[in-house]
Amino acid sequence: MVEEDGCAWCERWKKEIGPIYPKSAEGKRAPLRHIDISDPVPGDIKPARGFHFTPTFVVLMDGVEKGRIEGYPGEDFFWGLLSQILASIDQKAASNSN
Repeated sequence: MVEEDGCAWCERWKKEIGPIYPKSAEGKRAPLRHIDISDPVPGDIKPARGFHFTPTFVVLMDGVEKGRIEGYPGEDFFWGLLSQILASIDQKAASNSN
């Protein structure tokens, strides 16, 4: 999760999703790591492009970006898009194993 101080949408996510996220199947599969948008990108992360919005949720596999959600307009939006990203990763993995 790329965030910044004073981000109202980041705070809303933390209030609505934050407490349940680590307990969810998605949270266990894609654990959350908080990164401040003004800090340098950690060396173990390879984003597809820079970060310009907060919050931005980046799904990584072996440190490489596989999908992202920019913004947080609500709980349904977040869970739906996260499910799509994870399903896409599963589909690609299945097609590569055939």
